[in-house]
Amino acid sequence: MTNTMIDPTTTPETATPEIVEDWSKPAAMAIPREGFFKLEQGRYGPVYPKTPANYGFTIIAKIKPGTEQTIREYGNKIENTIKGLPDGLAVLQLHYLRWVLFDIGNETYFMYQGIFDTDFDKYTEDAVALFTKYGINTVFENLEGFPMDWKTNTPAFLTFVREHQRPSFLEYGEYPYVSAEEIKKALRLKAAFSNMLDQMQ
Repeated sequence: MTNTMIDPTTTPETATPEIVEDWSKPAAMAIPREGFFKLEQGRYGPVYPKTPANYGFTIIAKIKPGTEQTIREYGNKIENTIKGLPDGLAVLQLHYLRWVLFDIGNETYFMYQGIFDTDFDKYTEDAVALFTKYGINTVFENLEGFPMDWKTNTPAFLTFVREHQRPSFLEYGEYPYVSAEEIKKALRLKAAFSNMLDQMQ
């Protein structure tokens, strides 16, 4: 599978859409092939736009032979970590995370999909800092070409992620542009209001 390193001289033909962040109306956004509307350089590469689904990425990479079970067991490790430490990934400001293993011919690939409220580079930087803080190894160590010195070489981690990023060309939000914290705040208010009504009965 070829990677998707962006040619910095490439400029998408699609004009930047006017964005109205109105959570009350579902919204969809078609995205150019490059993954952005206007080329703006961030710390490690092009800045990807905020969409109705907020920020996110889809990383696809070939796994090292014989590591499929290790990768699956890592999923169990994350599950158990969050059970014991519910706020363990809070710094990443995630909405959702999805991991998928799939075969192409005789080779197995790993797909990492994340939706979050920070930008592409900050999410990766925060992930490196988080794993280093807790002494946790990343599941990416089981992927071909991943830099094994990633704990002390954040730029190499970012390069790998960007090289294996597959930009989406459509994103939709039923309640667009709303952050995870705003959703949780609304749910806390709803619960408090329901509790108040129960006490009044």
